[in-house]
Order: sequence, then structure tokens, then C-alpha cells
Amino acid sequence: MKNTLRVALGLALYGLALSTSYGQSKGFAFGLKGGVNLSKLSMGDVLTTRYDNNGNPYLNYNGQEVRDNLRESYDSRTGFSGGVYARFGRHLFVQPEVLVSTKGGTFDIIQNNNDAPITQKVNVRYSSIDVPILIGLKGGPFRINAGPMASFRIGDDQRLRDAFRYYTSGSINDALSQAVYGYQLGAGLDILGVSVDVRREGTFTDLATFRVNNTQLGGSSTVRQKLNSWQVTLGFKII
Repeated sequence: MKNTLRVALGLALYGLALSTSYGQSKGFAFGLKGGVNLSKLSMGDVLTTRYDNNGNPYLNYNGQEVRDNLRESYDSRTGFSGGVYARFGRHLFVQPEVLVSTKGGTFDIIQNNNDAPITQKVNVRYSSIDVPILIGLKGGPFRINAGPMASFRIGDDQRLRDAFRYYTSGSINDALSQAVYGYQLGAGLDILGVSVDVRREGTFTDLATFRVNNTQLGGSSTVRQKLNSWQVTLGFKII
């Protein structure tokens, strides 16, 4: 936890240092921002054997192993995001931010050990410190910006671990990434010290990686969960 916070703070300070020389003579802004995340998990479609707590596979009435279907869902989860931002530059600007966010998503487990399949929806939620470093263009009140983002996990929903422990023999803790790298891109509007931003956020690296007991539909036995989000925030300029 302490190491995660140090890395997040280090990245933010690094972004500030890179942009200070440019920003000192061409405009500076500092403020608070907060809003909502609308997130969705992607993970593909998996057919895998379910095991009990003793490591034995579930069997149907014919004595055959029961294989459940794990698949991504179109449903999304709503979370929050809030923190601070700094902006260096007027027309061409650099904007580092440090945000505390909650995100998540859903996926379905279709259990096939009964006469009719039963669908169980798993809701995943976790919290992180996000450090985007954006480069943008501003004309009048309108802005566009994009850049890389590092996201450091600081809290987990146990439901993801509980859901996958019946389908993988690997370490659940090792499967969850402590740092995820991605991007943000979007547009904004500044009026009288108040800013509104709408952004698309995606991940280059996996939120979680699980090796399941059978093969994923399409050939792979590895489930890779990524996260895509829409973020809407309201900011207030202090300086």
C-alpha cells in the first residue's frame, strides 16, 4: 500500500516537473474535480470445469464433469472519481491529475449442473489511484486532451476472487494486477473557473489474468479482464 502511494505520487510529481518550465510563462491553473465513472469489463467467453473446495470436479448425474460458461456482460457499473488537477499552458497545455476512483463491471457465470442452466451475475468493484498525464489544445472555452494513465489498485471487491476460485488452480492474489496502464481521451469546457470534462478511458494491460482449468472458447485457456470506462467530471479552479 505504501509503495503504491509512493509510485503514484512520484508519477504525479514527474508530470509536474516535466511541464513546469513550459507552464510558468504560459499560464497555470490548479483545482479540484469530481464526478462519475461508467465502467464495463471485457473478458471473452469461457467454458471451464468447476471444482469444489476440496479440489474435486463437480459431476452431473451421468458422472461427467460439469462445465460452466463464464462470459462478459454488457452491463456496466457506476463509480466515482475525485481529486486534483494542474494545468500548464493556455492554448497547448499539459494537465497531470491525481484521482481516487472506484470502478467495476459485471460478468456472468452460467452453471450447467441442473436441468436448466442458471445464470449468476458477478458484480465487481474496486478502488484505485489514477494518475493521467494529458496533453491538450484549447480554443476559447473548448478543450480536447489525451494521454497515458497509470492506475494503482488500493482496494478490492472480494467477489472477483470468490467467483474464480472454483475455476482456477492458480493463485487468485497473483492474478490481480496491482498496477494497470491505459489512456484517457476526451473533451472539455471551461466557463468562469468551472470545467466540465467527458472522457473515454481504456486499459492497455490486464486488470486480472486467470488461467482456467479448460480452454476458452476460441482456443486459449487464459482469461484476461480489461476495463473500459466513460468518465464525466466537474472541476473548480482554485488558482
